[in-house]
Amino acid sequence: MAGRGNPPEGTPDDASGGDDEYRDDYRSVVFDESFIKAARLQEFSARERMEDEGHAAVRNRSYPLAGDAADAELNTPYGRESITASRQGIVLVLLIVLAFGTAIYMGIRNPYQAPADPPPEPMRNALLPLAPRDEVPGGTPDDLYKHSPAAHFRAGADGVTLPPARRTRHFSESQVLSALTAAKEYVVTSSLDPSVLSGNAVRDVRIMLDPAQQEQFDQSTDHPRNDGRHSATGWMVRFDPSKTTLADSRIRVNGAMTVQESGADALEVVADHAFVYAVRATEEGDGKQAEAKSSLFTVRREVRFQIDREDLRRQQLRVQQVSMRAGPLPCSADMSDALEPLLAGEKAKDDSAAGTDPYARGRSSASLCGVLSSSSQPSPAAKDS
Repeated sequence: MAGRGNPPEGTPDDASGGDDEYRDDYRSVVFDESFIKAARLQEFSARERMEDEGHAAVRNRSYPLAGDAADAELNTPYGRESITASRQGIVLVLLIVLAFGTAIYMGIRNPYQAPADPPPEPMRNALLPLAPRDEVPGGTPDDLYKHSPAAHFRAGADGVTLPPARRTRHFSESQVLSALTAAKEYVVTSSLDPSVLSGNAVRDVRIMLDPAQQEQFDQSTDHPRNDGRHSATGWMVRFDPSKTTLADSRIRVNGAMTVQESGADALEVVADHAFVYAVRATEEGDGKQAEAKSSLFTVRREVRFQIDREDLRRQQLRVQQVSMRAGPLPCSADMSDALEPLLAGEKAKDDSAAGTDPYARGRSSASLCGVLSSSSQPSPAAKDS
């Protein structure tokens, strides 16, 4: 086998001077095994060779250096490129953060922001007392109903019927039905619920209202006034329990409901019903004698609702307008808090609305009053039965 310094095929035959002479001749071009193992070569990529034609085909692989060696490495083109790329990355991140911060700040401080949605229109109401020409007829509830225009009316919630639910341009059939159902529930609760009629409950009506109207409702029940917006009786029918009580819980009802779109995002439901209550004086107490002194009190109530998509989701609604005519009542009746009907045997006093002076400054204090038609009262046969 050839020695360490000899070529793989052995010493040439014509070599002179022996092994020592051979090594001396090739010492400058022959590498020993330890040098070859220690060498680390890496070939440049095609892109690197294109970028710098002066690069050799291969280069020494770089390893982490310390001290002076690291400083020397940083001074190479590759060290400088790495530092430059890192700095560019940091600058890019800072610019992105700055851009986002500026956008958020301008969004908060922008003086040209779109105005907030205007608050909904408050509920408006018109309450008209109807005064009778003659004495109020009395009798038992059954006899009074039998001889009145309410003889064919249904009792209670059965009298509040729904029209067929049909889809509209922007609302499905189920959404229209949901709006009608919410309106019926409000009509039934606000006009037929005994606890509401007695003035002992307001919460059941309040929770059905859109939250934007609940403050107005609270003002109307806490401090009612006849200003067209803050009458408690605009939101619900109720009597003064110290003076009037129901003689029959089977209230007669007749009317109709309609629905249509009031825009692409809301439905308008109108409920127009006549409610006929059998009432008597609270001081009469209970029993047949007290029942025989009952009388009928009629309320014609038209309620206009608006129900948007959010109201449909929450099963709530907004009351836009209420028009109510009720009698028998005296013309001087304050209907803002509770209703105080004229009872059996009573007559309306000559208390018609005072004249209006067009020269007087300020708002007129005169109230409107209507006349209750005799045909709307029970017929005389009810007295004889």
